[in-house]
Amino acid sequence: MLYEYSFFGKMLELLREIAPGVTRVAVLRDPTNPALLAQFAAIRGAAQVLGVEVIAVDTRDAGEIERGITAFARSANGGLIVTAGARASVHGALIVALAARHKLPAIYPFRYHAIGGGLISYGPDFVEPFRPAAGYVDRILKGEKPADLPVQAATKYELVINLKTAKALGLNVPNTLIGRADEVIE
Repeated sequence: MLYEYSFFGKMLELLREIAPGVTRVAVLRDPTNPALLAQFAAIRGAAQVLGVEVIAVDTRDAGEIERGITAFARSANGGLIVTAGARASVHGALIVALAARHKLPAIYPFRYHAIGGGLISYGPDFVEPFRPAAGYVDRILKGEKPADLPVQAATKYELVINLKTAKALGLNVPNTLIGRADEVIE
């Protein structure tokens, strides 16, 4: 398991920290994926506490992504959260380009989005979950049933900030946020 759903509320907090003027957030999600609906629910819960309006942008293909982001961007003070589904990977470059075109501060679940020009990413370290794999294999070879082994969620998350994108959006990234980042792209 890569994500615990409360993690997505943290994404909203980070987006507000880097772009404090955001009062409305579009959440890109695939409505056919139950995990993404749970991610959206976690974001909506955090939004109530932070006083942010959350709008679901249901996307099934590139055309819906483009139409959804373009329609959302027509109103002021918007931001974007990309949920951690397959479409975020497949259409990542398109989403980053649309966020830049429409001047939307956006947070992504995968590091490569920030490296590719996205403002900020916050997500699990994808190497870390593989480290205990040898121990699991050893336990299985010694007779333990795989179904009896505990499921482990990621415990290390990476924060990546792209300062070039922040500058293009006219954002001043707080030093406290830069200090917490695992990687800063200049």
